[in-house]
Amino acid sequence: MTDVTAQVATKASRRSRSGAEPLADAPIGVVPIIWNNADLPGRGPLVPAPVVLDEIARLGYAGTQMGAGFPRGKELAHELATRHLRLAEVYAAVPCGADGPRSDAMAMGRERLRELHAAGGEMLVVALERTEERDAWVGRAAAAPPLTERGWRSLAELLDALGRESGELGHPLAFHNHGGTYVETAAEIERLVRGTDPERVGLCLDVGHAVLGGGDPSEMLARYGERVWHVHLKDIGAEPLRAVREGRLTGFEAALEERIFAPLGRGVLDLPSVLQGLAARHYRGWLMVEQDTSWEPPSEAAAIGMHVLDATLRWMAASPTGEAS
Repeated sequence: MTDVTAQVATKASRRSRSGAEPLADAPIGVVPIIWNNADLPGRGPLVPAPVVLDEIARLGYAGTQMGAGFPRGKELAHELATRHLRLAEVYAAVPCGADGPRSDAMAMGRERLRELHAAGGEMLVVALERTEERDAWVGRAAAAPPLTERGWRSLAELLDALGRESGELGHPLAFHNHGGTYVETAAEIERLVRGTDPERVGLCLDVGHAVLGGGDPSEMLARYGERVWHVHLKDIGAEPLRAVREGRLTGFEAALEERIFAPLGRGVLDLPSVLQGLAARHYRGWLMVEQDTSWEPPSEAAAIGMHVLDATLRWMAASPTGEAS
């Protein structure tokens, strides 16, 4: 597969962007978990899909992930088209224990692929479901029980097979690192990259989860280069991160309740460094703004993410060196 990111990034974001601006060819999307949190579904009433899509368009985003309560297939394609939006991705979390994916994991991945294709979407993003065994080690996963050798082999086989089927339909597959799962740490991401077909399986680097897993997103971008086909941008609150690393806060949902994910620009993420790393390799894939829990009004949180990202990109364009002082 050549220049995979070019297949999914043929237009610029709907906001005004200069051709001289870094990452001008990388469209900016949003993950609608900001409005309807699938991890904490009881936090509030479901915001209707038309309201979410209207806000995404109003804020200037170019696209969205498939969200909770969204219509499917041609109906979703129509709703997006009327707002000049694109379906950037469908997210598929597949069940996986220590010995590898569960027997129904492939069927679940295929179902999400069908939804992506039916709605005219772009990227299939695959992650693992959280497990009780790994959830207890969120933020301290270097000491967590790992996948067995059998587990690594079967996970690679599933991803390669699903990546082949996805590619045949014109949709690249990118694997998403995630806290509380068997692929959280930098070492686990490295193992997954080495064990999968680079033509069929890319990375969706979630920089927030990378920090949570003890990694450095900028180092990962330098290391994996063209293998990064998709990016989720989220920030991490300093105090909740410290609490999970010290074992004072246990479990992913508990960390969410303590606001471990902060509005972009308000946490420990070195956003300029991440964007500089992407710009250095002329990245053209999606930049997906995400905040897994929004304690602000959702549209306000989504607006903060867009404005912080926009301001950082404009600062990079204006800076003689593109580097922080």
